[in-house]
Parts: sequence; C-alpha cells; structure tokens
Amino acid sequence: MTLLKRALFAILALALVLAGLAAIFQTRLATALYERRVDRQMSLDRIGTLPDGLHLAFCGTGSPLPDPSRAPSCAVVIAGDRLFVVDSGAGSVGNLLLMGIPAGEIEAVLLTHFHSDHIGGLGDLALQRWIGTGHTDPLPVMGPAGVDDIIAGFNQAYARDATYRTGHHGEAIAPPSGFGMIALPFETTGFEQTAPVKLLENGGLTIWAVAVDHDPAGPAVAYRFDYQGRSLVMSGDLVADNSPGFQALAAASDLLVVEALQPRLLDIINEGAQRRGNDRLDTIMTDIRDYHTTPEQAAAAAQMAQARALVLNHVVPAVPTRSLNAAFLGEAGTAFSGPIRVAEDGMVVSLPAGDDSVSFQSWR
Repeated sequence: MTLLKRALFAILALALVLAGLAAIFQTRLATALYERRVDRQMSLDRIGTLPDGLHLAFCGTGSPLPDPSRAPSCAVVIAGDRLFVVDSGAGSVGNLLLMGIPAGEIEAVLLTHFHSDHIGGLGDLALQRWIGTGHTDPLPVMGPAGVDDIIAGFNQAYARDATYRTGHHGEAIAPPSGFGMIALPFETTGFEQTAPVKLLENGGLTIWAVAVDHDPAGPAVAYRFDYQGRSLVMSGDLVADNSPGFQALAAASDLLVVEALQPRLLDIINEGAQRRGNDRLDTIMTDIRDYHTTPEQAAAAAQMAQARALVLNHVVPAVPTRSLNAAFLGEAGTAFSGPIRVAEDGMVVSLPAGDDSVSFQSWR
C-alpha cells in the first residue's frame, strides 16, 4: 500500500471516528435540550402567576378557513382560580395545554353556538379534563337549546375510546364515572330582545348570556363575565348591528371581544376565485358576509358600549402575520377611541382586581 493510500485510509478512519463522536454529541445535546423542554413545560404555572382578577386566554382565534397561525375558536376565562372555556374548536386543545393551562381544573364549557369550528375540539377537551386529575364527574357544558344533542353525539363517539383509557390505565387514572360531558341547556329569548339570562352567581363571579343574531346558525349567544369589579364580554359569531341584547350586555365592559370579518380582504379571495372559475369558493366567500361583523362595526359597538378595550376574534379571512393586521382592521381605529387588538393564539388579556388597567401578554 502506498503512503498516499495509507494517508487516505487514516483520514477516512479519522473522519468516521469524528462523525461518530459528533453523532454521540448531537444525541446527548438533543436529549439534554428535550429534558429541559419537558421540565419547563411540566413546571409551568401560568395561572399561579396571574394577579387576582379576570383574565382571558385565547387558545383558538381563527375560523373554518385555513390559517397556519390560528386554531378555530376557543378561549379560557380565568376568574381568580376558576377556569371556564368558551367554545372549543378542533386543534385548540393542544394550544390550551401548550399554554400551560391545566385542563383538569376546567369548571365548565360555555358554547356560543353549534357551528363545527366552535365545537370540534369538545371530545379532546373532555378527555384531557377527565384524565388530567382523574375527575369522577363529566365535564359540564352549558349552551342554548340543542346542546343536549351535541353532547350526546360526542359522548357516543368517544364511548369506546373511554373503555380503552380505563382498561389501559385503570380506574384510579381514568374513573369511568368521569368520562364525557353533561349538557346544561338554558333558554334565551329571541335575539331581538335585550334581556340576558343569569347562568351562574357565586364566589363573586356572575355569568350572563344573551341571544344574538347569527341566523340560520341559531340559537346563538354572547356571554358576559363579571368578577371583582371587572368585566369581559365575548360575542361568539353574530351580526352586531342586529343584536340589541349584545349591545346591552357589552355596556361599560372592561374588555369586549367581538368576532370580525373583513369584506375588503374577502373581495380579493372572490376575485381570485372568479379568475380561476371556482364558483363554489366564490359563492361561499359571498355567503359568509351576511351573518358576521366587520372590524368597523365591532369598533362602533365598542364605542357605543364605552368599553375600555376591544379584541377582534374569529379572524376572517386568515391574517397569518401581524403585517396584515392593518389591512384587516380597515377603518376600525377611527370608530373606537380605546385600544384595539387582533386576537392571536396564545394572547392573554388581564383585568386585575382593584384597578381599571387592561394588559396584554403572550403565553406562546
């Protein structure tokens, strides 16, 4: 073997050794980073870091339209140490858990209406709440007339899965009595009326509901939470200008959360669909305009209510980067004198007890 060949073999052998050492190092580094990530996630106590008051954590701020940055509708209301979920769109439960919100501590779910993007995550949410602390009671789900059928369907769909969980983990982890959900329907007047329904009043917390116009997807409601002198109102989907009960419910609220659809951006989608001969998409993008609220209308409603802050939620169409927020907001800033934010998954709005401040942070 020539000297050159020996040198080449030596270099190759050294390269293989170095590659092996690099692989070992990368594996150990990756494992160490994973350990740190798991420890950080498991030690999260986001709820414990919040001051007493009323807080709203968004775990889904999108719609049925595909949006890489947003899951469909879901928000967690935190009143002191009590947790309530408003709507549960598919994929939002993962966000909820990644945000460090303990699913096992959820007291109840409140549904605004029964469109698929507001209920698709219910089965997963109930499962996480059940297994999270070994609940022996089903997850209460409040909603207007028809919620019984929705919950019965989810319970049936997940019934076999429940037997797997208990069979695998045992009754101490997955007690059969804690499986699923229980429907708690309430009655509302028509959306033409202004009288709200009181759903809960204890521990300093009051929850109200009022019917709103989202025809034909009715009944639909909005909710108001009052706690320690602070208040927030969540609209669900609605035509704000045709929902007098919502206007009354929103009066003097600290935080008003309203779904919003920007027609100017939908025009761009319509034009693209027309150029490509996609009549179906063109029709759908036209149809959805008549039972939603524009950012400008939401801002006008907030101004009329004298709300302290406005968050635009259920963003239609998708605005996956903040650079598009200005186009989505349109002229909303001229209609409302307070702060306006476009909701994002992971956004948390805090209303501390004892003052009138409104602050924003991200749990992503």
